[in-house]
Amino acid sequence: MNKLSDAEIAEHMKALPEWELAEDRIKRTFRFKDFVAAFGWMSSVALVAERMNHHPEWRNVWATVDVELSTHDAGGLTELDMKLAAEMDALAAS
Repeated sequence: MNKLSDAEIAEHMKALPEWELAEDRIKRTFRFKDFVAAFGWMSSVALVAERMNHHPEWRNVWATVDVELSTHDAGGLTELDMKLAAEMDALAAS
């Protein structure tokens, strides 16, 4: 997987308005009604991430999940990060 250029990252970020660009990664905090909803969402994301063979860095405290995405093998952001971010957004919206 090839690292995205700055222009490619900027274009992808237009479709991910809730995400923040931070050096070599993108970050977002998801908030849910309670721990069960947060954990259920994480379980759904885990199935998608496993299928993609691309796993998030995340931290869960009660109803909040902090996520960071980056492709370590590429040394920065790739299409995988952007696709997983979009999947996470879609799952959170449903």
